[in-house]
Amino acid sequence: MKKLLFLMTALVGFIFASCEKQNDLTASDDALETLEVSAARTAAVTDTVTKQKCRGKITTVDPATLPTVIVTYISTNYAGATIKFAGTDTQGQYVVGITLNSVETGLLFDANGVFVKALQHYARKAKLTAVEVSALPASIATYVTATYAGYTIKRAGTDADGNYYVAINDGTNRKVLLFDATGAFKQELEKPLHKMRKLRKQ
Repeated sequence: MKKLLFLMTALVGFIFASCEKQNDLTASDDALETLEVSAARTAAVTDTVTKQKCRGKITTVDPATLPTVIVTYISTNYAGATIKFAGTDTQGQYVVGITLNSVETGLLFDANGVFVKALQHYARKAKLTAVEVSALPASIATYVTATYAGYTIKRAGTDADGNYYVAINDGTNRKVLLFDATGAFKQELEKPLHKMRKLRKQ
């Protein structure tokens, strides 16, 4: 009986260890991270608030360079959040996309780092639903093969509007392509400037 109990305990431990390794692997998956950051950037740039309040192109910035006042605001109001995207407009305003407990939130700050308002539709468009590569429309695979010779599709996901975000890699370079809900190519997205970073502790 003791031997059986020992074997069962060991088996449970092995299963948990395997799950933890899989979770770690998923969390550090570069292709997945690239997809998420690209979706976050696109959601922030195309959000209604961003279009109304920001003028000109949004330029990606490294979260590590954000003003302390912004980092403090996020740490205070969204403790434990992770910055997925940060950028500035031509007026110096900051657009920041964060995730906390799987909830996506977009925030707008003025040039001094003072909070202005939350983005309206960011959450809906920044969240991706995983799609198996084999389940992608045939037109996407055909387009990648014809246009990006040597590249392989690594990850894919859809946003709330059904658009496809597809991460491709040729062994050295990675890109993210955006297709509409029918599988028609829309654009190659700007390459993420950074990996996701946790907020700096004050």
